[in-house]
Amino acid sequence: MTPHETAEAFLTELPGVGALMGLDPGTKTIGVAISDPLRQVASPLETIRRKKFSQDALRLDEIIANRSICGVVIGLPLNMDGSEGPRAQSVRAFARNLAQRAPLPILFQDERLSSVAAERALLEADTSRAKRSQVIDNIAASYILQGALDRINFIGKQSDDE
Repeated sequence: MTPHETAEAFLTELPGVGALMGLDPGTKTIGVAISDPLRQVASPLETIRRKKFSQDALRLDEIIANRSICGVVIGLPLNMDGSEGPRAQSVRAFARNLAQRAPLPILFQDERLSSVAAERALLEADTSRAKRSQVIDNIAASYILQGALDRINFIGKQSDDE
């Protein structure tokens, strides 16, 4: 499956209910979050230490199977002006590789400022620096996923109103 750029296209491939997985792929880690089956709330799940893609994908496969995931939202690191740099191209390659393994719909979600929001939330919760570094990526993944959930639910409400 080809990853989607818009929530509208992504939504057409999703079943009515089922959990989504959010990913924040970085160079050293992958933050993972999941939603509830009704797709209302995103929750941080774990941070995967990156090795080789095949090893990282095995863990993602386990999560997909164990949590009955029906779609994946991947944070796309755009530059502040909306352009794409090398990191965005790396994430697109990651998504293409994942799409070959898991026949699930994939959505790219703009992740600008998700790490900033996650850091701020952890600071407000008075989380120690050591603990912040352990959980920042899966918290960022939950911000990415929640943004997509909010967009999907907004689209769903609009189509209900028509």
